[in-house]
Amino acid sequence: MRFLLGALFVAAGLLSASSSLRGDDWTRFRGPNGQGKSSERSLPLKWSEENNVAWKTTIPGQGWSSPIVSGDHVFVTTATEKGASCRVIGIDRTTGDLLWNTEVHRQTPRPKRAQNSYATPTPVSDGARVYAAFYDGTIVAVDFDGKLVWKNEDVDFHSLHGLGASPILVGGLIIMPFDGSSREEQRVGWKEPWDQAVVLAVDKETGNTKWRGKRGLSRVGHVTAIAIDNGQTVVSAGGDRVQAHDVATGERLWSVYSQGEGVTPSPVLGEGLIFTSSGFEEPTIRAIRPGGRGDVTESHIVWEQTRGVPALPSPLYVEPFLYTITRDNILHCIEAKTGKVVWQERLDGNYSASPLLADGRIYITSEEGITTVLEPGPRYKEITRNTLNGKSMASIAVSQGNFFIRTGDRLYCIGNQPR
Repeated sequence: MRFLLGALFVAAGLLSASSSLRGDDWTRFRGPNGQGKSSERSLPLKWSEENNVAWKTTIPGQGWSSPIVSGDHVFVTTATEKGASCRVIGIDRTTGDLLWNTEVHRQTPRPKRAQNSYATPTPVSDGARVYAAFYDGTIVAVDFDGKLVWKNEDVDFHSLHGLGASPILVGGLIIMPFDGSSREEQRVGWKEPWDQAVVLAVDKETGNTKWRGKRGLSRVGHVTAIAIDNGQTVVSAGGDRVQAHDVATGERLWSVYSQGEGVTPSPVLGEGLIFTSSGFEEPTIRAIRPGGRGDVTESHIVWEQTRGVPALPSPLYVEPFLYTITRDNILHCIEAKTGKVVWQERLDGNYSASPLLADGRIYITSEEGITTVLEPGPRYKEITRNTLNGKSMASIAVSQGNFFIRTGDRLYCIGNQPR
């Protein structure tokens, strides 16, 4: 018995070590918890078009969804035929081979911002299926063989900006915010608040709608939600609003007024706070203490800062600082507890992808395909720069020792040959 117990402990240790060496899956926008952080080590530091690239694969069509990784699969979405054909693509993580390219939906392309695409939302996976949302509000589930499992078309989405938020998976539900505007009156939902925004929760097994969360009066937004309270609460933001909904029922628990439409950056967590930003008109970073009931605008905002407000990339919290990239491409380092700006540095290029913390370093990728690597801290300290060809608006994925970077028509696996 003693030998058996010892053997079991050794086996458990080996499994734990193996799991640690294997690394994590990157199953949604900004990684497992939506915070843009990886716990992996020994990750690539330098690369170029010719060096330290394990493989690169051509991706047909156009889409700014970020890649996700589940086991030996990498998934991206794309749209072909000028946006009409919505597709989910499965790629072999180890070789870069395209395993399948499935048309999951056909939509009618309508107006959007030039910077957006008809396949911008990043998919999410539970290890058995991949779930994706597209421009017109359709959500689909696809199995790992590329077969369509179900389709939900309960939301007929319209926004003059297009669709930018991504779905998340919480408690067996696919949760997707639809913060759009009116088809008939362009200003309504955009310049004028309305009450038609929906936070949709769909059963991941059946594709049936479980609940439709309501914001009250709000405007257009493109914010991917995050889960807090051990998955019991989802925090979601739209134009003018930051809100929490009960995952089980969809009940709106609390709400904070945050003036500004077209908001894009997703919330991040740190210091026991939720860090958010607002959109056009009154761009402001807000540190919100979660909790309370009803409108908690007056009681739960800990600090506000109008400098360093991120426009497209989501913030990154690396204790004790919050890092943000503004519309004019200035990187700010902010003291997370107080909102005080510690330093700022003008970056070269333009930025849409969200920053990443990996292997103790910050990785920031420009639309021009240049990834700047920084050392976190109270001073700007650049380590190196890496360049790939092609436009890059998708955020980096990290899994099992490699970076996965999407450009306009390619997907790169950076680092050693995957195992």
